[in-house]
Amino acid sequence: MPTAAERRRRRADVPAPLVVDASAIVTLLIDPGVAGEVVAARMRHATLLSPALMPFEVSNVLRRRRNAGMLSAAEADLAHAELVELPVELWPWQATATRVWELGANLSSYDAAYVALAEETDAPLLTRDARLASAPGIRARVELV
Repeated sequence: MPTAAERRRRRADVPAPLVVDASAIVTLLIDPGVAGEVVAARMRHATLLSPALMPFEVSNVLRRRRNAGMLSAAEADLAHAELVELPVELWPWQATATRVWELGANLSSYDAAYVALAEETDAPLLTRDARLASAPGIRARVELV
């Protein structure tokens, strides 16, 4: 039987869960500045979780920025390829649908999906969205970059 110290060591080896929203992922992929570094450092040793809608949201931001000339085609292609390879556990809508609906008075269903997942998994939510971070009725810890 493992000792208490061995059990603590095993728990310490398991990366803590972290819910990441689309704004955090976009920052990671295309912001070479301080914000991108902060997001990368926070995500480095975490088990990343996100609602299944996240890749669609991020992909759409990359597409819009490419089409507007804010990213070159090569930059957008690289960011999209990195998105595809990100080790993020994507959760289905059904896992959070009820709580998403409950949060609808203060958040879009998209934003509420991230909050609901953070609440469901008891994990902090990493975001760049100050409005989301300050919305009333949230029971999750929100880390604003």
